[in-house]
Amino acid sequence: MFNIFKKKIVKSDAPAKIPQHIAFICDGNRRWAEMRGLPPLMGHQAGISNFENLVDWFMKRGVSTITFYIFSTENWNRTKEEVDFLMNLFYTELNKNMKHAIEKNLRYRVIGSREKLPKKLANLCDKLEQVSAENTGGTVVFALNYGGQDEIIRAVNEAIADGKPVDKESFETFMDTGDLLPVDLMVRTSNENRISNFLLWKLAYAELLFVPEHWPDLVKSEKLWQHVLDEYQKRDRRFGGGKKKNYMGNKK
Repeated sequence: MFNIFKKKIVKSDAPAKIPQHIAFICDGNRRWAEMRGLPPLMGHQAGISNFENLVDWFMKRGVSTITFYIFSTENWNRTKEEVDFLMNLFYTELNKNMKHAIEKNLRYRVIGSREKLPKKLANLCDKLEQVSAENTGGTVVFALNYGGQDEIIRAVNEAIADGKPVDKESFETFMDTGDLLPVDLMVRTSNENRISNFLLWKLAYAELLFVPEHWPDLVKSEKLWQHVLDEYQKRDRRFGGGKKKNYMGNKK
């Protein structure tokens, strides 16, 4: 992992009602395919299509970071056929993203452990991060072989090896996500109401949105993208506080 990505937390002055970091749990690809009588693996193919248009749409509206949970540390338990298909699909998509990064001035990040990834895919992740590291138009993150608990454990071990006490800010420098903004809004598709070991540190004060649509439907629908922003704008974020009340208990 390249430590150049762990030096500082990015700050943003964008309007508060636009989530600066949206994180998607991309769920329901296989169910989407099965509902259409297609082989389950074709759902993964559909889930990756139109991804760049989704990124561009949200970036144009002021979102600065988008993270996609595409393969968890637990997903290795799937069949070899499915895992091999996904690894090849990710390799093809990351190659395409190289051009997207250049054209749109986007920084790409791939978080998670590289140890179990095929060597050519791990090398491509490194290359994509290197060539886009100085881009300033927004940040796109793939969580690949990622688990929130695994990230924290690896960071703890790095901090121990460093041999110095840590606080919240310094501990984040050891994390895959240390340079990323906190998540403002997490969206999960396919009527699954869990966070599934995703970005546990960065989700501390995130708003959560669970939608019934499967991921291949959401990734292609501008109407659903607008719904995501509309739902966020209805939320009253308090970060542990509450609305002010007078001594009689009425809201001020």
